[in-house]
Amino acid sequence: MAVDTARAHAQAVLRIRGLALAAAVLPAAVAVVLLAGRFTGRIGAAGSSDAAGWDAARWVVCVLAALTLLVAGLTTRALRRAVPPQTPAVPVERAAAPELYRLIDELADRLDVPAPSAVALTPDCDSWLEDVPPPRRPRALRPYPAGPAPVLVIGSPFLWWMRSGELRALLAPVVAGTAASADPEIAAARRFLRGLDACLDSGPGAAPGLGGATLAAPPGPPRRGPAGPADRITRRITRRLLGACRGHSAELERSVASWASEQARTVDYGLRIAAQEQVGLAYAGWDRLLTRVALPAWRLGRHPAHLNAGVVSALTELSRRDRLAADGYGTRLGDRPACDLLEEPGTVDRAVSRLAADLFFGRPAAGVWHELEWADYPAEVVDAGWRARAAALQTALDRLAPQARPGAPTLTRLLARLAEGDGEQLAAGLAAQLARTTAPAPLLEPDRTGRDLLVDHVTAMVCCAAVDTAGGAPGLDWLDGPVLLLRGIRRTDLAAPVAQAVEQGQDGPLRAWLDAAEVRLEKPVRL
Repeated sequence: MAVDTARAHAQAVLRIRGLALAAAVLPAAVAVVLLAGRFTGRIGAAGSSDAAGWDAARWVVCVLAALTLLVAGLTTRALRRAVPPQTPAVPVERAAAPELYRLIDELADRLDVPAPSAVALTPDCDSWLEDVPPPRRPRALRPYPAGPAPVLVIGSPFLWWMRSGELRALLAPVVAGTAASADPEIAAARRFLRGLDACLDSGPGAAPGLGGATLAAPPGPPRRGPAGPADRITRRITRRLLGACRGHSAELERSVASWASEQARTVDYGLRIAAQEQVGLAYAGWDRLLTRVALPAWRLGRHPAHLNAGVVSALTELSRRDRLAADGYGTRLGDRPACDLLEEPGTVDRAVSRLAADLFFGRPAAGVWHELEWADYPAEVVDAGWRARAAALQTALDRLAPQARPGAPTLTRLLARLAEGDGEQLAAGLAAQLARTTAPAPLLEPDRTGRDLLVDHVTAMVCCAAVDTAGGAPGLDWLDGPVLLLRGIRRTDLAAPVAQAVEQGQDGPLRAWLDAAEVRLEKPVRL
């Protein structure tokens, strides 16, 4: 059975820990035997013919024992000080979500496993159990107190998109994993592995351990003096121990997952299959919302306050457009959404949305985030973003001819430059300019070429001109982000003529589009 396999691998990890401990104390044990033999006269007694040899052996073994115990003590100290990284999440207290806690407690009762000690939300499409660090051992030599049950971390998009029954079915295998956390051997093996992994991931000169990159604090510089060699020796021993445990660690977690899956088969198995389909849909909508909608706002120092409500709007729009996604959508609307299990969903959504901005983008250029409501998105993000890119494009145009006076920010000037074949030079200058002034968001956007950036900035300038001279308006599409509205209709036919003007220098199709939209090319764009 999976439970027996998990325990077998946990015992293998603990045996490796025991062997390491035995190797550390073996020289000391031999030294004690040799010293006792000297004092009792049974080994190398004074005056015997082999006394000198045994004395030399005693010195060598005692020095080796002292060095071994020193290294073991340093390694133990490093392991005790290492703090396993905790995934950033928004804690949800029982008072803030009594119905959610009731659902999870009832689920744990049905599975006959311990209930999670707490619930937290993370801005990701995944759910897992986060082990709570055990309390420090008291000085008195008494066993560790029983550690708390792990924290259930739930992906926030699931809570807003899924119905209550779907969420219960989805969480059943996760909650079933608390049985493994309560097993003393599995828990001890996991604590040992987490300590080794954290020691490698967070120390000076850290390198990835079993978990690869972590969310731990960045490692400090390597220490100098006597501490430097000690750190290197400790890290080498830790790496060897991790290497010995690696296979057992992977099989342990695989067996635990299989064990939890077996236990969860008795709870809402049919509904779980349907819920898994919603997982893929939620992931697609969440990824689209972050990259197309949230990222433009984050670049301007605005963080949307209700990302989770936004993913519901995005998936609703997807269901409207896609017949496959729409299957069963109408019937699901009559069920209770899982976010209703929270007392104040809006407040929780604000906290998770702010955490998403910090995790996926980092610190804004201005140093301070400004909260953004969806109603203000077209004016504060779409229009402001277009004009910021138009201003950057204007600066790049001026640098093509630094001796001349700065020209007016008109489409006439821009299209003339593109028709003259200055697109490559303009793209290179724009890319260099943005590299100096714009911080990338590597978690969300791939590397973009100078030509891609130029297409984006030319599109922004065209949109600004359409708003200023043709009655256009900035808009928000939940799946595509910023869009241009002309006479209340979204225009999706601008990308091709802009790309043709930038990449081939053929401005005819773009001029025809501008004429049809009644955009005035000669009027300066408001930056």
